[in-house]
Amino acid sequence: MLLADDEAMVRAGVRAILSADPGIDVVAEAADGRLAVDAILAHRPDVALLDIRMPNLDGLAAAEEAARLAPATAVAILTTFSESAYVARALAGGASGFLLKSGDPYELIAGVRAVADGGAFLSPKVAAHLIDRERIGRGAQARSRTAELTAREREVLGLLGAGLSNPEIAARLHLVEGTVKQYVSAILERLGVRNRVQAAIVAYEAGLVHETPGLP
Repeated sequence: MLLADDEAMVRAGVRAILSADPGIDVVAEAADGRLAVDAILAHRPDVALLDIRMPNLDGLAAAEEAARLAPATAVAILTTFSESAYVARALAGGASGFLLKSGDPYELIAGVRAVADGGAFLSPKVAAHLIDRERIGRGAQARSRTAELTAREREVLGLLGAGLSNPEIAARLHLVEGTVKQYVSAILERLGVRNRVQAAIVAYEAGLVHETPGLP
């Protein structure tokens, strides 16, 4: 994967966290957005993790350019800012993930792995921020959308909304991972959403994350 951030210490810290996962290999680094795009074109990594604020070309613009020139590289945005405008532009520009530098180290690894596998990942804190800004009127709609789900599907959706991976959901609910995958696929179809990020937003809007046993 590619790691791009204009602060060397931040890159070193993020690289150290990611190195804890033997399946993640940082093949290139960049200190600005233009160099990041050049590195993506040169190395064609599976994932590019881009800081949102960089010189020459910010992470959002770099993500848009990468999506156009190297669509096989999944892009995740790394930032200290969780404003909804940044999130909306990042996702609209082709990013598959939005991660906070202040998040849990495991969340960073989980996010990178999710986008590498062709999925999407939105930091639970970012999702909560988005929902807090647009909660009025949307909660009732989300609760209506989830009302038709089974009790087990609601449990799975709540854990998904909290950022848990399929193996973690399986362990929490004492299910096999294949069964969880089936539940997730069914939930996406029944809610009419395209990916886990959109499902997580529905979970937050419907209040399922806070209803899920074992979650704070």
